[in-house]
Amino acid sequence: MSAGRVFKGRVVLPGPLTCSVLVSRQPVNALATYIGAGRGGPGKAVCADQNNADLYGKRIDDRILCLPRTIGSTATGIVFMLNAHYDLLPRGLLFAEPIDSLAAAAVLLADIWMGRRVVAVDGLGAEFLAYAQDDMLATIREDGTVALQGAGGG
Repeated sequence: MSAGRVFKGRVVLPGPLTCSVLVSRQPVNALATYIGAGRGGPGKAVCADQNNADLYGKRIDDRILCLPRTIGSTATGIVFMLNAHYDLLPRGLLFAEPIDSLAAAAVLLADIWMGRRVVAVDGLGAEFLAYAQDDMLATIREDGTVALQGAGGG
Protein backbone atom coordinates (compact mmCIF):
# COMPACT_ATOMS: atom_id res chain seq x y z
CA MET A 1 0.00 0.00 0.00
CA SER A 2 1.41 3.42 -0.91
CA ALA A 3 2.11 6.12 1.65
CA GLY A 4 -0.81 8.21 0.41
CA ARG A 5 -1.74 11.85 0.69
CA VAL A 6 -3.87 14.00 2.95
CA PHE A 7 -6.32 16.67 1.81
CA LYS A 8 -8.42 19.14 3.79
CA GLY A 9 -11.94 20.18 2.86
CA ARG A 10 -15.04 21.67 4.40
CA VAL A 11 -17.35 19.39 6.37
CA VAL A 12 -20.88 19.17 4.98
CA LEU A 13 -21.99 16.14 7.01
CA PRO A 14 -19.44 14.89 9.51
CA GLY A 15 -18.56 11.40 10.47
CA PRO A 16 -15.50 9.29 10.73
CA LEU A 17 -15.44 6.89 7.82
CA THR A 18 -12.94 4.56 6.19
CA CYS A 19 -13.96 2.93 2.93
CA SER A 20 -12.76 2.31 -0.63
CA VAL A 21 -13.45 4.98 -3.23
CA LEU A 22 -14.91 5.16 -6.70
CA VAL A 23 -13.86 8.18 -8.78
CA SER A 24 -15.74 10.21 -11.38
CA ARG A 25 -13.68 12.82 -13.18
CA GLN A 26 -16.86 14.37 -14.56
CA PRO A 27 -19.82 15.86 -12.67
CA VAL A 28 -22.36 13.30 -11.44
CA ASN A 29 -26.05 13.52 -12.33
CA ALA A 30 -27.84 11.94 -9.37
CA LEU A 31 -31.12 11.31 -11.20
CA ALA A 32 -29.45 9.64 -14.19
CA THR A 33 -27.11 7.70 -11.89
CA TYR A 34 -29.88 6.27 -9.73
CA ILE A 35 -32.62 5.60 -12.30
CA GLY A 36 -32.77 1.83 -12.12
CA ALA A 37 -29.77 1.70 -9.77
CA GLY A 38 -31.25 -1.26 -7.91
CA ARG A 39 -30.83 -3.47 -10.96
CA GLY A 40 -27.65 -4.76 -9.34
CA GLY A 41 -29.87 -6.93 -7.15
CA PRO A 42 -31.22 -6.55 -3.63
CA GLY A 43 -29.12 -4.10 -1.66
CA LYS A 44 -26.80 -3.31 -4.58
CA ALA A 45 -26.82 -0.02 -6.52
CA VAL A 46 -25.26 0.07 -9.97
CA CYS A 47 -24.73 3.40 -11.80
CA ALA A 48 -27.27 3.70 -14.60
CA ASP A 49 -25.90 6.91 -16.19
CA GLN A 50 -24.46 5.77 -19.49
CA ASN A 51 -23.12 9.30 -20.04
CA ASN A 52 -20.71 8.86 -17.12
CA ALA A 53 -18.01 6.53 -18.41
CA ASP A 54 -16.23 6.56 -15.04
CA LEU A 55 -19.19 5.16 -13.09
CA TYR A 56 -21.54 3.47 -15.57
CA GLY A 57 -22.25 -0.14 -14.64
CA LYS A 58 -20.17 0.03 -11.45
CA ARG A 59 -21.52 -0.63 -8.00
CA ILE A 60 -21.92 2.72 -6.22
CA ASP A 61 -23.36 1.80 -2.83
CA ASP A 62 -21.09 0.95 0.09
CA ARG A 63 -18.30 3.12 -1.43
CA ILE A 64 -17.16 6.69 -1.14
CA LEU A 65 -17.71 8.60 -4.37
CA CYS A 66 -15.05 11.14 -5.33
CA LEU A 67 -16.35 13.69 -7.80
CA PRO A 68 -15.92 17.26 -8.93
CA ARG A 69 -19.56 18.25 -8.30
CA THR A 70 -23.10 17.15 -9.08
CA ILE A 71 -25.24 18.37 -11.96
CA GLY A 72 -28.77 17.91 -13.09
CA SER A 73 -32.14 17.52 -11.63
CA THR A 74 -34.00 19.25 -8.84
CA ALA A 75 -35.20 15.72 -8.03
CA THR A 76 -31.84 14.96 -6.41
CA GLY A 77 -33.32 15.19 -2.89
CA ILE A 78 -36.15 12.75 -3.56
CA VAL A 79 -33.76 10.43 -5.41
CA PHE A 80 -31.50 10.33 -2.34
CA MET A 81 -34.44 9.81 0.03
CA LEU A 82 -35.82 6.94 -2.04
CA ASN A 83 -32.44 5.27 -2.34
CA ALA A 84 -31.77 5.83 1.36
CA HIS A 85 -34.93 3.81 2.04
CA TYR A 86 -33.44 0.90 0.09
CA ASP A 87 -29.93 1.47 1.55
CA LEU A 88 -28.47 2.10 -1.90
CA LEU A 89 -26.61 5.36 -1.27
CA PRO A 90 -22.85 5.72 -1.20
CA ARG A 91 -21.30 5.83 2.27
CA GLY A 92 -19.64 9.15 1.52
CA LEU A 93 -19.26 11.92 -1.03
CA LEU A 94 -15.98 13.75 -1.51
CA PHE A 95 -16.30 16.85 -3.70
CA ALA A 96 -13.33 18.54 -5.34
CA GLU A 97 -15.44 21.70 -5.76
CA PRO A 98 -17.96 23.33 -3.42
CA ILE A 99 -21.12 21.26 -2.99
CA ASP A 100 -24.15 22.59 -4.86
CA SER A 101 -27.42 23.34 -3.06
CA LEU A 102 -29.24 20.33 -4.57
CA ALA A 103 -26.63 17.82 -3.41
CA ALA A 104 -26.41 19.50 0.01
CA ALA A 105 -30.19 19.27 0.38
CA ALA A 106 -30.12 15.64 -0.75
CA VAL A 107 -27.61 14.48 1.85
CA LEU A 108 -29.43 16.44 4.56
CA LEU A 109 -32.81 14.94 3.59
CA ALA A 110 -31.38 11.42 3.58
CA ASP A 111 -29.77 12.06 6.97
CA ILE A 112 -32.60 13.86 8.76
CA TRP A 113 -35.69 12.24 7.26
CA MET A 114 -34.39 8.78 6.43
CA GLY A 115 -31.71 8.30 9.09
CA ARG A 116 -29.09 7.48 6.45
CA ARG A 117 -25.86 9.43 6.93
CA VAL A 118 -23.79 10.06 3.81
CA VAL A 119 -20.58 11.62 5.10
CA ALA A 120 -19.80 14.58 2.85
CA VAL A 121 -16.80 16.87 2.49
CA ASP A 122 -16.42 19.51 -0.21
CA GLY A 123 -13.75 21.91 -1.46
CA LEU A 124 -11.01 19.26 -1.56
CA GLY A 125 -9.56 20.76 -4.77
CA ALA A 126 -8.56 19.69 -8.25
CA GLU A 127 -5.35 18.10 -6.94
CA PHE A 128 -7.45 15.77 -4.78
CA LEU A 129 -9.48 14.58 -7.77
CA ALA A 130 -6.36 14.18 -9.91
CA TYR A 131 -4.75 12.02 -7.22
CA ALA A 132 -7.76 9.83 -6.35
CA GLN A 133 -8.02 6.43 -8.04
CA ASP A 134 -10.68 3.72 -7.88
CA ASP A 135 -10.23 1.31 -4.97
CA MET A 136 -7.98 3.59 -2.93
CA LEU A 137 -8.79 3.59 0.75
CA ALA A 138 -10.13 6.90 2.07
CA THR A 139 -10.20 7.81 5.72
CA ILE A 140 -12.41 10.80 6.47
CA ARG A 141 -12.05 12.52 9.82
CA GLU A 142 -14.68 14.66 11.54
CA ASP A 143 -12.72 17.84 10.76
CA GLY A 144 -12.86 17.33 6.96
CA THR A 145 -9.40 15.83 6.64
CA VAL A 146 -9.28 13.07 4.01
CA ALA A 147 -6.38 10.62 3.74
CA LEU A 148 -6.11 8.61 0.52
CA GLN A 149 -3.84 5.62 0.19
CA GLY A 150 -3.54 2.50 -1.82
CA ALA A 151 -4.15 1.37 -5.37
CA GLY A 152 -2.63 3.53 -8.05
CA GLY A 153 -1.82 6.59 -5.93
CA GLY A 154 1.66 7.89 -5.28
